[in-house]
Amino acid sequence: METKILYTGKTHTTGGRNGASQSSDEQLNIKLSSPGTSRPGTNPEQLFAAGWSACFIGALGIAASAQGIKLPVDTSVEAEVDLCVTEGEYSLQARLNISLPELDNATAKALAVQAHQTCPYSKATRGNIHVEINIL
Repeated sequence: METKILYTGKTHTTGGRNGASQSSDEQLNIKLSSPGTSRPGTNPEQLFAAGWSACFIGALGIAASAQGIKLPVDTSVEAEVDLCVTEGEYSLQARLNISLPELDNATAKALAVQAHQTCPYSKATRGNIHVEINIL
C-alpha cells in the first residue's frame, strides 16, 4: 500500500527550549521558553497541545459526518499536555477535554472515541503516553 504525503510541516529551531522556531513558509515564527519561566515565548508542550486539539476537532468532524451528525459550531477541545519526570526520565501525559454542546453525552462520547481512533496525533501517542478523553 503506497503512502501519499498530503503535507509536510517544516521548521528550523535553534536554542532548544530557550530558543526560537520558524516554519519554512514563515507563517510560524516564535520564541521558545521553558515551561514555568517568565521568559517570553511558548513551549513544546503548548505547541503539541494546540496541534493535537486542532487535529482532533477535524477528526470529530469526520466521525460526525460519517454518522450523519452535524458537529456543533462551538465544538472545542481543551488539550492539556503534562511534562513529567520519573526517576530522572522525562515523559508526557495528556488530557483531551471535549465540549460538544447540543449533543447528548452518549453521542459525544461515541464521536470522541471514533475521533481518537482516527486522529493522527492520537495514533502517534497511542501506547506511548497516558491519555485521558473527557467529555465536558
